[in-house]
Amino acid sequence: MSDFFTSLCFVIILYILFLLYRALRGPTLFDRLLAVGTMGTKTVVLICLLGFAYGRIDMFVDIAIGYALLNFIGTIAFAKYLERRGSSI
Repeated sequence: MSDFFTSLCFVIILYILFLLYRALRGPTLFDRLLAVGTMGTKTVVLICLLGFAYGRIDMFVDIAIGYALLNFIGTIAFAKYLERRGSSI
């Protein structure tokens, strides 16, 4: 069962690398912001899968919740920055 979760982790890491490309080369600011938000969400899923693979889901879920909160706060902060700057996406 651990091999299954490990292979899923590698697939999600590959997906995160594709999103990293979109975040760096996105044609618009909205594409970049969406890619970074999706990378944060996939990272939370990756942390939970690692918890299943190691058999310590209770500890890894706590870490994933903390990371999800940081991702959300970062998105809100960036949206406030864009609002003050007066730019539209």
